[in-house]
Amino acid sequence: MFMKGKKGVILGVANNKSIAYGIAKACAAQGAEIAFTYLNDSLKKRVEPIASEFGSSDKVYACDVSNPSEIVALRESLEKDMGQIDFIVHSIAFAPKSGLSGRFYDISKEAFDIAMDVSVYSLIEITRELKPLLSKNSSILTLTYYGGAKYIPNYNLMGVAKAALEMTTKYMAEDLGKDGIRVNAISAGPIKTLAAAGIGEFRFMLKWNEAHSPMKKNVTIDEVGNSGMYLLSDLSSAVTGEIHYVDGGFNIMGMPAVSFDEEGKQTIAWDGNK
Repeated sequence: MFMKGKKGVILGVANNKSIAYGIAKACAAQGAEIAFTYLNDSLKKRVEPIASEFGSSDKVYACDVSNPSEIVALRESLEKDMGQIDFIVHSIAFAPKSGLSGRFYDISKEAFDIAMDVSVYSLIEITRELKPLLSKNSSILTLTYYGGAKYIPNYNLMGVAKAALEMTTKYMAEDLGKDGIRVNAISAGPIKTLAAAGIGEFRFMLKWNEAHSPMKKNVTIDEVGNSGMYLLSDLSSAVTGEIHYVDGGFNIMGMPAVSFDEEGKQTIAWDGNK
């Protein structure tokens, strides 16, 4: 078992359809002991059954990353209940709805600040607070998306936040490497999660990715979870600062692939109505 004896915390599990759940499942299957956090009482009701599923019903903690005192309380609880930990999963992102639609230049400073604080700065703050608990050979993993590298319709402010998150991953990897701490990000293809529900025309995005990725399929939370387990385990002991794509190869495509009929005539590559 690749993660036997490893202990860590996953921040941001929303339900059993979330990417963070897929990572928890893969890590638990390989022997990891996992603690979970929740944002508020409403989400606590969703997280508790997940924690129980993985034998962690006594390791569920409140943590609103916009409240520094709750991050401090999380560190104190983890230290008391788990001692040293070996990994952190940062699966937290938020942008006000106003920042995900309309003209980009109309985005308010308030919305911008909220998105950057919750989606980006929280990774820095969590790492700084929990660093004293991290083992010598530990791993930190965050979640990004292709909209941080290229323009994606309806992603708007979250795309800018993900771009900042990806560079934060790289700078933190260099800064923490001397301490034996690795920092990586997974850029998953579109998956129907609770977070994805706020993105306009998401069904179209799923169809587009399925049609135009080299593997002609959308990815699953289990596939992303397995990649997450790899990056959190000693299997990736020499990997840090990477943006690891798990998207069926969609990110390599410069333009949609075209096809030709038997007479050599170009045919339509994809019908978005299907």
